Amino acid sequence: MSFVTEFDALPVSALCRQAREAGTAAVRESLARERLSLADFARLISPAAGEMLELLARRSHALTLQRFGRVIRLFAPLYLSNECINNCKYCGFSRDNPILRVTLTVEEVLREARALAAQGFRSLLLVAGEHPKFVSREYLRACVAALHPEFASISLEVGPMDTEDYRPLVQAGADGLVVYQETYDRAVYAELHTAGPKRDFNWRMETPERAYAAGFRRLGIGALYGLADWRYEAICVAAHAQYLLRHCWKAFLTISLPRLRPCAGEFQPLTHMSDRDLAQLVCAFRIAFPDVGLVLSTREPARLRDGLIPLGITLMSAGSHTEPGGYTGAGREHVHQTVRGRIVDAGASEWAAATPSGATGQFEIADERPAREVADLIQRLGYEPVWKDWDAALTA
Repeated sequence: MSFVTEFDALPVSALCRQAREAGTAAVRESLARERLSLADFARLISPAAGEMLELLARRSHALTLQRFGRVIRLFAPLYLSNECINNCKYCGFSRDNPILRVTLTVEEVLREARALAAQGFRSLLLVAGEHPKFVSREYLRACVAALHPEFASISLEVGPMDTEDYRPLVQAGADGLVVYQETYDRAVYAELHTAGPKRDFNWRMETPERAYAAGFRRLGIGALYGLADWRYEAICVAAHAQYLLRHCWKAFLTISLPRLRPCAGEFQPLTHMSDRDLAQLVCAFRIAFPDVGLVLSTREPARLRDGLIPLGITLMSAGSHTEPGGYTGAGREHVHQTVRGRIVDAGASEWAAATPSGATGQFEIADERPAREVADLIQRLGYEPVWKDWDAALTA
């Protein structure tokens, strides 16, 4: 049995209706429980709970201090390649977008990583589009093996693989796997993914389980808010988290809360999620899942990120670039343009004009502060920015 089987039996529509109809008494009843059900979580994201945001924030803040202390773990995304064989309407890397692309060599990846190390980072998230020609399993393994001696934690956000294909990456030193379902609404998913292996909804949904079987000790999930109703997505993420906590209990689970940002292709969000909605969702996840890591990226503006820290955030990216070579300009000499998946002569691209490498980014970031500035702000808020919280020697 996998989560797909359990997911198809979930009464998500009924839970969404309960979320819309819940009153303040029902919210307080759920808050009084020690262990919350999926129905309780639905109440915490209800409009009624939104009117009680201060109460939720106090509970979320207290739980975070109790479980995590005043610690914010910092990490940086390192983009290896923006080549992709999938057509995803909302993604800047989508195959049919006429953008400037590049895949870094292993030496260029090391150059980018060492620039991040000079800023203080010891935890990396390696990101790449899904393209077996450019981003092969052997290439990924070589990148991880090259970085492992110099970085305490290496996570991956790449195209889904079989368990047996993940094992060499774990052996090379990767310890985390992040995969967003993007949207848990099957109809919306089918409409937005028009070509490529990513069209397989079930295969993607089962990815964390395959990664766990391969030995990853960190698993990250999430939905991309702006594609379907945010309460529907949140309930599905919560159900997915419950399943993984039961069946993949040896791994540390994180939940990311990304909202859509402008990107090549000019896709517009299909639904709206306000800043207040996002704050409510952070609180709801923390109250329902007190021991799960909550991740906030540079997709969100600086002021909002600063305000969300005390509500339950435990992991943040900082100083991010979403294009390969973004930190040092690595790869500039072999940037090329693709049109509908075919390489053509390099040309102008408004999405690449301001990037150090000349390659197109996946999306525009909102918080452009340098990593050190973010770390200083975290300290001023009374928290400790942690660049390294793990070393492979602990389990050697």
